[in-house]
Amino acid sequence: MTGSVWTEKLLRGPRRFKEYVEELRAEMRRVTWPNRKQVQATTAVVIAAVFAFAAYFAVVDFIFARMITRIFDYFTK
Repeated sequence: MTGSVWTEKLLRGPRRFKEYVEELRAEMRRVTWPNRKQVQATTAVVIAAVFAFAAYFAVVDFIFARMITRIFDYFTK
């Protein structure tokens, strides 16, 4: 590898990083950010969904645990 090719490859990295940062900034300017009310509403929905799923999985876990316990009790008698 000659010196000029090596130097060109070495300098390509910082140029590509600079282009990436410039594109990132341009994209972030195009983002439509939610207002405080929207963030609070979606946060409430997420928290409610987490509790709903937790309750659902607790019930399912309880039912399966009881079924497995009964199966083990049946076969160990």
